[in-house]
Amino acid sequence: MKATATGLLLLVALVYVLAKWAQSAGAGGWTGYVAAAAEAGMVGALADWFAVTALFRRPLGLPIPHTAIIPTKKDQLGVSLGEFVGENFLSEAVVRRRLRGVGLGARLGAWLAEPEHADRVTAELSTALRGALTVLRDSDVQAVVGEAITRRADAVEIAPGLGKTLDKVVADGGHHRVVDLVCVRAHDWLVAHADSVMDAVEGGAPGWTPRFVDRKVGERVYRELLRFVTEMRDMPEHPARGAIDRFLTDFAVDLQSDSDTRARVERLKSEVLGRGEVQDVIASAWSSVRAMIVSAAEDERSELRLRVRAALLSLGQRLSTDPELQRKVNAWVEDAAVYVVTTYRSEITSLITETVAGWDAEHTSKKIEAHIGRDLQFIRINGTVVGSLAGLAIYTVSRMFGA
Repeated sequence: MKATATGLLLLVALVYVLAKWAQSAGAGGWTGYVAAAAEAGMVGALADWFAVTALFRRPLGLPIPHTAIIPTKKDQLGVSLGEFVGENFLSEAVVRRRLRGVGLGARLGAWLAEPEHADRVTAELSTALRGALTVLRDSDVQAVVGEAITRRADAVEIAPGLGKTLDKVVADGGHHRVVDLVCVRAHDWLVAHADSVMDAVEGGAPGWTPRFVDRKVGERVYRELLRFVTEMRDMPEHPARGAIDRFLTDFAVDLQSDSDTRARVERLKSEVLGRGEVQDVIASAWSSVRAMIVSAAEDERSELRLRVRAALLSLGQRLSTDPELQRKVNAWVEDAAVYVVTTYRSEITSLITETVAGWDAEHTSKKIEAHIGRDLQFIRINGTVVGSLAGLAIYTVSRMFGA
């Protein structure tokens, strides 16, 4: 197109030369009209060549003022473009108007209500979840979990809560099963270890007592102990059971109201939490949870993925039919989008400005010229044609008035 436009300029120049030669040779009055049209065409072609060239570079390399406009004004153009985008695309009114016209809530609901779409979202969420859990380092998460649990436990006094729980358990008789179990196990142990009990009694007797007396005492102690445990096991109303009930009731009250008991419980709690074994158990809980979640995310038929899919389908159906829910979702999206564009508008527009400022001036000018392309050369061609017609018209009018 450059060659075409330049060729047209050379053509009218040749026509002008030939017309002038014919005019000097007395070829007739028509030669003046042709020469005038060709002369004006050359002027129009040169003027538009200068105008087009001045946009992108200095014509003939001459330092003519107000030329090479795009390379010179590139940074100002970037600032103006950023301001234009900020005012016309990133304003609150524009964002809200566009989002309200979209009806995102209804569209999202209709899309999610399709089973294949719910499957796709479930799969993508599973992939994202696996990726996130893979990126996280176990040591970092374990440290955070351990610190969070320990800090939370230190901040909350547990004695009153334990006291209330224990009081309710005792009132409901929930501890009776534990007492029953202890009595049964104690009875069974005594039956299986009779010799050990009697040997222990004999070993604690004074050295001056006869051995047969120690043996008799040991047997008596064993029988009384076995009888006591048996009666306690078989008699729900045994006095010892009542004593346990009273002890637990009093202990529950002390946990809630006795400052000394509460302080002891807090010290015990701190000692237990400070032990390395307990911290290791807390930290290792993350590994188990992570393995469980990853396994569930990878299994297409896992309960986790099935529940997520069902929840997405249910959400899609509600969104597609519930105008109130649609209104809420649309409002959430609008508020979120408005927050982003109003809070980060300057960062977004500065990205445009800084990007344009970082472009090479000459390279940018060439790229813009190449993108506009053929239209620039049509300006030159049109300038040649319009100039020729204007010159012909001016010459004709001047001849009509006898100039």
